Amino acid sequence: MGRYFGTALSFCSIHPIIGTMHPTRLLVLSSCLLALLAACSENSGVSEPGKPQDIKDVRRESRGSLVGDGGFGVMGGAVKDDETAKSPIGVNGFLWRATLDTLSFMPINQADPFGGTVLTDWYEDPKAPGERYKVNAIILDKTLRADGIRVSVFKQKLDGTAWRDLPVDDHLARKLEDSILTRARHLRIAQLGH
Repeated sequence: MGRYFGTALSFCSIHPIIGTMHPTRLLVLSSCLLALLAACSENSGVSEPGKPQDIKDVRRESRGSLVGDGGFGVMGGAVKDDETAKSPIGVNGFLWRATLDTLSFMPINQADPFGGTVLTDWYEDPKAPGERYKVNAIILDKTLRADGIRVSVFKQKLDGTAWRDLPVDDHLARKLEDSILTRARHLRIAQLGH
């Protein structure tokens, strides 16, 4: 140890900045530099790409990613060929916008662009007092497809002072889905031209 410490002291007398340092501080500084160099060495302990390093990496790879393989795009993200890459939200942007446009006459209770859900509050049509409707729309895909959205409609009728649930014709939900899909196609054509 004395030989290395003596070498450090002789270097201190050569370099003007290091020469003014106390030998103990110089020893600590050189130890830190040595540790930094060791961390930057070629054999850093990192496994090859695609091969898990430890049990945590195995678990992480088996679970997948929360935001998908492509990562999370902010302000458009990575450039891809399809129109879904232009949307920073978690679902198809055309279906999302069309759903909000179509249901805009109802009060929106909750809208989640990453989960693709739009939940309305109860809406009572002024032309049919005593009846109210509620809609839940779920966007199922990142692409604009005919089966990319599911709409559920709920209906209640005022019975005295209490609201009572009534069955709803499935035709009404399909009609809303068709309206949303038609609006999404129009938005896509307006933006992309095809």
